[in-house]
Amino acid sequence: MTKISKRGTATTLVHSGRHPRDNHGVINPPVYRASTIAQPNFAAWKESRKPDYKGYRYGLVGTPTTRYFEEALIAIYNAAGAIPVGSGLSAITTALLACLKPGDHLLMTDSAYVPSRNFCEGMLKDLGIETTYYDPRVGAGIADLMRPETKVVFTESPGSMTFEIQDIPAIAGAAHAGGAIVILDNTWASALCLAPFELGVDVVVEAVTKYIAGHSDVIMGAIISGDAASHDLMYKAARQLGQFAAPDDLYLAQRGLRTMEVRMQRNAETSIQMAKWLETRPEVSCVLHPALESHPDHALWKRDFTGAAGLFSFVLQPCSDAALTALLDGLELYGMGASWGGYESLVIPQFPATARSATEWTEPGQLLRIHTGLEDPEDLIADMGAGLDRLRDVQAAGA
Repeated sequence: MTKISKRGTATTLVHSGRHPRDNHGVINPPVYRASTIAQPNFAAWKESRKPDYKGYRYGLVGTPTTRYFEEALIAIYNAAGAIPVGSGLSAITTALLACLKPGDHLLMTDSAYVPSRNFCEGMLKDLGIETTYYDPRVGAGIADLMRPETKVVFTESPGSMTFEIQDIPAIAGAAHAGGAIVILDNTWASALCLAPFELGVDVVVEAVTKYIAGHSDVIMGAIISGDAASHDLMYKAARQLGQFAAPDDLYLAQRGLRTMEVRMQRNAETSIQMAKWLETRPEVSCVLHPALESHPDHALWKRDFTGAAGLFSFVLQPCSDAALTALLDGLELYGMGASWGGYESLVIPQFPATARSATEWTEPGQLLRIHTGLEDPEDLIADMGAGLDRLRDVQAAGA
């Protein structure tokens, strides 16, 4: 057969990391649950002790279940290497510890996922690693914040809660000129909507929990590297920290990967429809969705991204707690819980003002972060519309 060298995204998602001929024709790669892996003889045992050994020697550091998933991630990201770990936060902390030592300096976007900030202010600070938070819209101006001891510039685009799009190529150019590695939290876009290594990123961290797994029943992260040197650095840290993923989670994540494109496309279409509708509601002050032309960073999003996710935020006009409670507690189709990326819709209040130091959040109204799931968009709009009606009525009654 003629080998097809260039495949589309959907084909890559369906076929990468699957080897039915090696598994008795089984379509989905099986789950290898293993701690001990016995070698057939002494010569094989000695071979398995070598640092560059490519086989299997202990369950913690990989089984075929692990390798199949890594292969799929490498394919969809066009990467040099991938490491599945126990959570999205594990991916972040492992990647940072791989690059930083006492006395080093980290530049962290001010719009980062809050647990990333907690790690900077906790363990990194205790280790003597200094963090400076920067405006996510700084672009090439990041050069002014670089120091000789700056080893990592951490980015997240769009930003958690407030959805700023960062100028990654400009940041990467300045970071590399100063000798720093660029890490990107790419959970929102995933490999389907952004090609980070083409923009100058060195290492990607992603919460597999979200769109890859896709069913709100897996907690996992991944560290994906654009070059062999970065992968070696990440792999060494992951091994020393014992950061690897469990076989059943790997199986579920790989199963979710197969339908990721069709799910994300539906999530994105619904989110854009919902966001445009929210802009028409008088109870809403502003909508923070990068795919909308009203978003201040829409041009950057359009330049670098090929699609959107189902996650965005909107800000209410100032209202009472009673009015907000009437909105949220009466919703029928939206859960109120952390995480996102599953098939179900979610909405939660967020408080950006408490998680900023380099920038200031000045919106007076309550910010709500919403994830549009796979429900009919008309039903989601109707449910949120009824909620906004309740908010309006309670607010008017209390005026």
